[in-house]
Amino acid sequence: MSSEAVCVLGATGSIGLSTLDVCAQHPEKFSIFALSAHSDWRALLKLCLVHKPKYAVISSEQVRADAVEAFKNASTDTELLFGADALTFIASHNEVDIVMAAIVGAAGLSSSFAAAQSGKKLLLANKESLVLAGSLLMNAVRESNGVLLPIDSEHNAIFQCLPHNYACGNKPGSEVTQILLTASGGPFRSFNRHQLELVTPEQACTHPNWSMGRKISVDSASLMNKGLELIEACWLFDVSSADIEVVVHPQSIVHSMVRYGDGSVLAQMGEPDMRTPISYGLSWPHRIEFGVKPLDLTEI
Repeated sequence: MSSEAVCVLGATGSIGLSTLDVCAQHPEKFSIFALSAHSDWRALLKLCLVHKPKYAVISSEQVRADAVEAFKNASTDTELLFGADALTFIASHNEVDIVMAAIVGAAGLSSSFAAAQSGKKLLLANKESLVLAGSLLMNAVRESNGVLLPIDSEHNAIFQCLPHNYACGNKPGSEVTQILLTASGGPFRSFNRHQLELVTPEQACTHPNWSMGRKISVDSASLMNKGLELIEACWLFDVSSADIEVVVHPQSIVHSMVRYGDGSVLAQMGEPDMRTPISYGLSWPHRIEFGVKPLDLTEI
């Protein structure tokens, strides 16, 4: 069986690096076809020398001269491209099987949409794409017969707890009565008003459980991230906000839950490591090992 070609959008960020880590542990299953970064050409070049993709894309034109010179001197066979059009080119390339959409913020929308329109297996870590254009993105997935798998740990957990034949964008069915979306509460969960007035940016960027990029860490500290995730869940699972309950769970062990009409509640649990939902998305509908510490309930 040949390996699947992976395009990692936002390769130099936290999700991108974790994706490459998982792929590197299974070279027989995954090959890196393309990588992208916004402006950090140094980090991107290092990744290209290790993973040897066919294409590398830098979205910022401002670093073109330095990046071109560095890639030329490195004697890499990777073809270097620039700009937003290059992002959509690699995301929709006919040789690509899997697209990890990990560009932060609204900048990730066009490439996520290109992957969806092209019928790719889209691993969506860019929740802003759904917040901004949920209807358009989900329609594109359906019309192209593509697959969308959420990579946010909570939404990935919900997907795993839904019936085995469930596909994102469809209603879960009458047997599902509620989605329980967990929230850690962030680093300031127990702070009083006076303490909140004194917090620093570095404190906001230090999550107690997760290793994440700065934007999502700040969003988590303010709980804005949970608001975005609620909207994301509505589009992914075709439910209303009334069907979702946000539950504060500071330990981030239970990643989310689904309540069924017979009184059962199914939960997906695991150590707070983003490689778990990433590996699930990459290998779906199967599972692969990648070295994460298994959850030990006796230690909780």
